[in-house]
Amino acid sequence: MGSTFGHLFRITTFGESHGGGVGVIIDGCPPQLEISAEEIQFELDRRRPGQSKITTPRKEADTCEILSGVFEGKTLGTPISILVRNKDARSQDYDEMEQKYRPSHADATYDAKYGLRNWQGGGRSSARETIGRVAAGAIAKKILRQVANVEVIAYVKCIKDLESVIDTDTVTLEQVESNIVRCPDGEIANRMIELIEQTGRDGNSIGGVVECVVRNVPKGLGEPVFDKLEADLAKAVMSLPASKGFEIGSGFAGTLLTGFEHNDEFYIDENGEIRTVTNRSGGIQGGISNGENIILRVAFKPTATIRKEQKTVTREGEETLLAAKGRHDPCVLPRAVPMVDAMVALVLCDHLLRHYGQCKVL
Repeated sequence: MGSTFGHLFRITTFGESHGGGVGVIIDGCPPQLEISAEEIQFELDRRRPGQSKITTPRKEADTCEILSGVFEGKTLGTPISILVRNKDARSQDYDEMEQKYRPSHADATYDAKYGLRNWQGGGRSSARETIGRVAAGAIAKKILRQVANVEVIAYVKCIKDLESVIDTDTVTLEQVESNIVRCPDGEIANRMIELIEQTGRDGNSIGGVVECVVRNVPKGLGEPVFDKLEADLAKAVMSLPASKGFEIGSGFAGTLLTGFEHNDEFYIDENGEIRTVTNRSGGIQGGISNGENIILRVAFKPTATIRKEQKTVTREGEETLLAAKGRHDPCVLPRAVPMVDAMVALVLCDHLLRHYGQCKVL
């Protein structure tokens, strides 16, 4: 229930934060795609904990094991199963949280829904669940690159009130990975790092915005009405832990413009292609990609688990105080970047296969 995503390219994630491991089953991947554990591991390394001084100090290699669906370096067309074992769980850090609910976390709502929960590290509500998404996203990215030369690049746009200025036409993965906060604007990145470090020392947390650009998008991806491309993208990224807002193109700022100011006028380029002069639509019109860059933004709240003492209640309904223990990110944004581009890639890969299956064109 609720752990499967996609139509033709479908994933199901499994596992808990402090259980034996986490992973994903991918169904619908085309056969004969060359894929290796090393390619998947590259993306998992971008997501893993303990990678820098501004992330959780939990030490996990997050080494992936491909259990099925790949033979002699190529996909078989059968379900692909990928497992990552948990190695550095410290469940005793969560003893107090067995009875006390963390403010703004999923503890209370999981109890309300199921009548029990895995309180060790948050169980299924932990961001470790996203390992399966990122592993599957690595395969989706490769399909998109090989079939249509599609690039998916996410990066940190804002941390709290520090906002970067990024050229979506030219930003590269190398620029994103050039610093530990994953903001291609070096000067702002340094200030972001200082702010995250200070916030962590204070036992607190902060949030921000991840922006994602998709280039070389084929025209025609997306379905009318309920499966509009931006609707599926919104659901995908809003299913990520700590996500609180979604914008595409002009987003909420577009409400301040008139129709004349906001409309993207058409023209014919030197190759005879229909293009738009501006891109306030964010690459999608009527729920279908128009060939321009898809540009979207995802807002992430401050990490819920903090060391500062806060008022809360117990499972028995008694008011109490909690200063949470455990190892947590003072800011989720640097590690959320590969999560966002994975979910975007999964949606686009699914819609690419659906478009080909229905319309038989690319």
